Amino acid sequence: MEEKLFLLGDEAVAQAALDAGVSGCYAYPGTPSTEIMEYVQASRQAAGSGVVREWSANEKTAMEAALGMSYAGRRAMVCMKHVGLNVAADTFMNAAITGVNGGLVVVVADDPSMHSSQNEQDSRYYGHFAQIPVLEPSDQQEAYNMVREAFDLSERYGVPVLLRLVTRLSHSRTGVRRQPPREQNPLRLPSDPKQFVLLPSIARRRYRQLLADRPKFMEESEREDGHNSYTRHEGARRGILACGLAYNYLMENFPGGVPYHVLKVSFYPLPDKLIRQLFADSDEIIVLEEGYPFAEELLLGVPPRTEPVIRGRLDGTLPRDGELDPWLVGRALGLGLEDPEETPGLAVPRPPSFCPGCGHIDVYKALNVAMEKYGTGRVFSDIGCYTMGALPPYNAINSCVDMGASITMAVGAADAGLVPSVAVIGDSTFTHSGMTGLLDAVNKKSPVTIIISDNDVTAMTGGQKPAGLGKIEQICLGVGVEKEHLHTIVPLRKHHEENVKIMEEELAYEGVSVIVARRECVRVVAARKKNKKR
Repeated sequence: MEEKLFLLGDEAVAQAALDAGVSGCYAYPGTPSTEIMEYVQASRQAAGSGVVREWSANEKTAMEAALGMSYAGRRAMVCMKHVGLNVAADTFMNAAITGVNGGLVVVVADDPSMHSSQNEQDSRYYGHFAQIPVLEPSDQQEAYNMVREAFDLSERYGVPVLLRLVTRLSHSRTGVRRQPPREQNPLRLPSDPKQFVLLPSIARRRYRQLLADRPKFMEESEREDGHNSYTRHEGARRGILACGLAYNYLMENFPGGVPYHVLKVSFYPLPDKLIRQLFADSDEIIVLEEGYPFAEELLLGVPPRTEPVIRGRLDGTLPRDGELDPWLVGRALGLGLEDPEETPGLAVPRPPSFCPGCGHIDVYKALNVAMEKYGTGRVFSDIGCYTMGALPPYNAINSCVDMGASITMAVGAADAGLVPSVAVIGDSTFTHSGMTGLLDAVNKKSPVTIIISDNDVTAMTGGQKPAGLGKIEQICLGVGVEKEHLHTIVPLRKHHEENVKIMEEELAYEGVSVIVARRECVRVVAARKKNKKR
C-alpha cells in the first residue's frame, strides 16, 4: 500500500531526498529553509542509512561540502534561504562549470514579503545566471516529486540542479505520497580526473560543455510529460503564465476550471515552444509569479514587445513587491473580490520583542550607559535576535545589513574617523562570517570594540547548535586579539556596573577589543527544564 505523509513543503523536500538515496545533507539554518535539515536530522531512515546531516558553519562551506560528496559519486543536497545563496554564490556558480559526479541538488527557500529576511530576492535569477535547470514546485507533492527528479536530472546531464521554494510552500502542510526509496550511490571517483580543476584551459572546455547542454535543458522544459504544461481554452483571448505556487492561487479563484489559456511553469529554462503557442493564442498575457518579475521580463524582451500585451508586476497589474495571494491574483483578473485588508482582523499586530530575561537585554542596557559620552550612531549590529536592539526602549544599534557586516562596517566607520566604533554580533553569526572581519580589524589595529553576544545557540532559527560553541575566545586569540583586551562577561542585572566598566575601558582603548557576553538563551534553558520534568 502506498504510504502518505502529512508534511510541510520543507519536510516533503527532505523526505524526497532520503527516498532518492541522498548520502549527505548540508545546510546553515535560515527561515524558511531550516525545517529541511531538522527533518533529516530527526529521521530514523537517515540515521539507519548513515546520511551525513550536520549543520555547516555557513552556506558556502555547506555548498563546498556537498560538492565534495558529489565529487565522490554520492548524492548530496545543500539547503539554504535566499540570502544564503549570496554567501554560497562563488561555489554555486563554479559548480555549474565543474559539473557534478553524484547528483547535487541545491534547495533555496525564497522569502517574498520579507517575513524574516533583509530582502526578497528571487533565486531564479541565480539559476539563469549559472545556466542550470531550475525547478519550482506549486505544491508539496510536486516538491517531493521534483527532488527525486532533480537528482536524476543532475546525474543525467552532470550539472547541479536548483530547486526554488517560497515561504508559503515551505511552511504549509498537506498529504504527500511517497515513492519507493532507492539505494545510495556507491563511492565512485570522476571519470575525468581534471573535471574539478578549474584552471582556465579546463574551465573553458567545461563552460563550452555547459553551453552545449542548454538545448537539452530546453528539451526537458518542453517535455509533454514534464512539469510545464499548456491548457488551451477555446475562444479565449487572454492567456495566463503561472509559475510555481502562483498556479495554486490561480486555481483557487477558478474551482470549476480557468476560462483562459494557462501555461503552468515549474521548470526553467522557460519552454520556448509553449510560450510561442501562448503568444499565438492570446491578445493579453498576465504573468503570475512569486518574487521578482523574472518570467515577465523574459517574455517582454528588449525592446519590450507590444503584441500580445504582457501584464504583471511591472505594469502594476500586480504589486511590485511582496508575496501573492488568491485575492491579489483574482483582482488582477478582474474578478472584483472584496479586499481582505478591509476585513477587521481578529488579532492586534504587535512588534517583535526580546523574550523576558533574554541576555541581549542586559548587553544593551550596559552598552547604552557606556556609550552615553560618545553619543548615538556608533553601534553596528548583525543578523540575529539581538537585532531587536534597534527597537524601543533600547534604540541601541544603527545597522543590520548582512551576516558578518557589523565588524567590517565598524572597521570602515573607524577608518572614516568615527572613533570609537562598536560591533554587536552573535556567536553563530560570528563563526558564520564575522571571523574574517575580525582578522581585518586586528591586522589594521582598528579602534573598534566588538561585543559577541553569545547565547550558546542559533536562537533565531530554532535553537541549532552553533559551529563555534565553546571556542569563541580561542578563535579570537588565534586571530590575534590581545589577551588583555579579550573579556568574558555575564549579562545579568547583578553584573551591570561591572559590565559597564569593562565596556567603558575597552571603548577608550585605541585598538581592537572583544567582549564576549555569554549567557545561555532563556528559551533553551526553559526547554531543558521542561524536558527534565517530563
